[in-house]
Amino acid sequence: MTDHHYSEDQLALDLKWWAAANYLTVAQIYLKDNTLLREPLRAEHIKPRLLGHWGTSPGLSMIYTLLNRHIVATDADWLYVTGPGHGGPALVASTYLEGTYSEIYPEVSDDAEGIHRMCRRFSAPGGVPSHVSVQTPGSIHEGGELGYALAHAAGAAFDHPNLVVACVIGDGEAETGPLSGSWKLPAFLNPRRDGAVLPILHVNGAKIAGPTVYGRSSDEDIQAYLGGQGWAPIVVSGDDPDVVFPQLYQAISQAHEKIREMQGAARRGDEWTGSWPAIVLRTPKGWTGPHTVDGILVEGTHRAHQVPLSGVRTNESHLRQLEEWMRSYRPDELFDANGSLAAELAALSPAGDKRMGSTPYANGGRLRVDLPMPPLEKYALPIQSPGSTFHETTRVLGELLRDIYAATETEDSGGIFRLFCPDETSSNRLGAVFETTDRCWQLPITDYDDGLSADGRVMEVLSEHLCEGWLEGYLLSGRHGMFASYEAFAMVSVSMLIQHAKWLQHAVDLPWRASVASLNVLLTSTCWRNDHNGFSHQGPGMIDAVIPLAPSVIRVWLPPDSNTLLSISDHCLRSTDHVNLIVVDKQPHLQYLTLEQAHEHCAAGASVWEWAGTEARGQEPDVVLAAAGDVPTQEILAAAQLLRDHTPELITRVVNVVDLMALLTPTEHPHGFGERVFLDLFTAQTDVVFAFHGYSRAVHELIHGRPSPERFHVRGFSEQGTTTTPFDMVVLNKMSRYHLVIEALRRSKRRPAGASELAEFCRTQLEKHSRYIVEHLEDMPEVENWTWS
Repeated sequence: MTDHHYSEDQLALDLKWWAAANYLTVAQIYLKDNTLLREPLRAEHIKPRLLGHWGTSPGLSMIYTLLNRHIVATDADWLYVTGPGHGGPALVASTYLEGTYSEIYPEVSDDAEGIHRMCRRFSAPGGVPSHVSVQTPGSIHEGGELGYALAHAAGAAFDHPNLVVACVIGDGEAETGPLSGSWKLPAFLNPRRDGAVLPILHVNGAKIAGPTVYGRSSDEDIQAYLGGQGWAPIVVSGDDPDVVFPQLYQAISQAHEKIREMQGAARRGDEWTGSWPAIVLRTPKGWTGPHTVDGILVEGTHRAHQVPLSGVRTNESHLRQLEEWMRSYRPDELFDANGSLAAELAALSPAGDKRMGSTPYANGGRLRVDLPMPPLEKYALPIQSPGSTFHETTRVLGELLRDIYAATETEDSGGIFRLFCPDETSSNRLGAVFETTDRCWQLPITDYDDGLSADGRVMEVLSEHLCEGWLEGYLLSGRHGMFASYEAFAMVSVSMLIQHAKWLQHAVDLPWRASVASLNVLLTSTCWRNDHNGFSHQGPGMIDAVIPLAPSVIRVWLPPDSNTLLSISDHCLRSTDHVNLIVVDKQPHLQYLTLEQAHEHCAAGASVWEWAGTEARGQEPDVVLAAAGDVPTQEILAAAQLLRDHTPELITRVVNVVDLMALLTPTEHPHGFGERVFLDLFTAQTDVVFAFHGYSRAVHELIHGRPSPERFHVRGFSEQGTTTTPFDMVVLNKMSRYHLVIEALRRSKRRPAGASELAEFCRTQLEKHSRYIVEHLEDMPEVENWTWS
């Protein structure tokens, strides 16, 4: 490897820039006034609440300092992902020193008043959070919930061949399951078409209340572990900045040189060898801060994690120690009389968008281009009459995604779209994508493998965490994608989705954050059709997890058939700044609407299916039959048919809901039905029997505040399941057509002729069903072969 020159003069300047970053970090945590210590520090200068994290910050600032020097030397594009998100003040300080922060927030100007405002707004009401949040320039990773830094970094690197992502991983974060899985990235990162990720495992020995596993592990053990995952780690350690700075600069430069060699060979078509570089950095926690407080060791221990001097407002000794600590950075030498960063230090930062705080890769909407969407007519199913034919509902989506892949193919990169799925693409009936591309795979391939190639762009990894995290990083750096998962197991990553929704919620209030493509999650292999797998695979809980989230962000779609799925997918893939949850099963289902009807239905959010009810124009129904979801739609239609055939006097209305959030009022959600529309669908007083895909409480929550909500009688998944038949699943959860008929007769405004006989028939059918499936191991023919007529 080349010996990358790093002079004494460069070291001296970098140590000063680092001192400025450390000083501003401490000032943000502690000070509300006298922020440049132009007078002796007094208790009234201290914030009433001391919030923030010091321990990880010096290491983060050191890495930022040296990356700046390397960027200036190489003119390369780097993105900085901060796994220890609690180091927020360090990243605010660094982006302020490079000038980005003041450009984005002009009120935080490059002078003493700007520093004063920066300190007062940090972790304070009306200000910015203590984490590396959406408000922090250069960030695509909040870091409050640990474990996802390396996954987000990977997503940003995919299909950005000129980008290097420096991903700092805290040794506490490294204990999480998602981060442990993320080390497998070399099996998926393509040096020909992708950028690179340089993991920097920052081992400072402690977390909030005790030591870390890596902190008490040997360098040899860490190197062996990372080596087994496909990395070539370089160890840098020490507590003397004069030694550590040159070593870390050499490590960064050598790692980048190795990355370029690997990418250069792959892009020339040569065989490339070796492992991706990584850095293991050992420095003391709370480096350069108080060594001991009240005679107790702080530096290098968990006591440095947050606020090492907590009594500065009431303890004179702590106040004097804080002042001594802050003056050790020599702020009068770092900032001029105006409070601006000294010119020789300001000159150290890269220029323009090469600054890590202003790189467009961290503000992906600046790079986003519209996804080329093929005309849907190419994929639409012909519908001669509703409910008469079966089709695997998601198969048409696979064909659409196949052609999106083809339309976004480029020679030098993977394009702008990827599908992320835990080893289930074909199982979820999306296998048409393999007509255009393969599964991405960088490890050896045998003659017995199916559809693997280094240049494949379908991302299959058996980890919902990685699929979700990769997609989030991919979207936030400017591309488009979809995460497809079995419904029950997407719950593994639900907290990640919630964090992403929170990010989008706040991003929309920041005019400098450009819109990014929406996070599209396809939930298939759903609870109602996992009769062959059993209870472990039966769980619709993600709907409940997302509906309370920000209405500006969350959308929940329940397409009943293939053409509505096409219409919704087209809309979602074109949308920005949303989380779209699309819930639809992959098995053969009845098909109802033409593409034109599907467009109209999806745009409305819900429709009266006049062909399915018995009401004449102007009539008030005796009962409303409503459904949301594919299996509930089939059961409500079968119930409507039984009511029509056995009780022809009964006036029924059938409503299908495809946009779940539209059930809310307009004041609660932008898609919410106005009162007139809601009443036109569900009437003002008539009882509604509602068959729902998920837990019934979700519908009750959504319709709260509507006229007479107690008239909605919702049947949904009630945590009953096993390995059984498809129809037995709806029977076990009391959402079968027979249960719905009995409920409709009970809730109807009047008791029509034949009602008692029909109710008895339904009870008899349920008894017959229970005996039949035990004897024949399949559903009754009148159920299995039922179609609408």
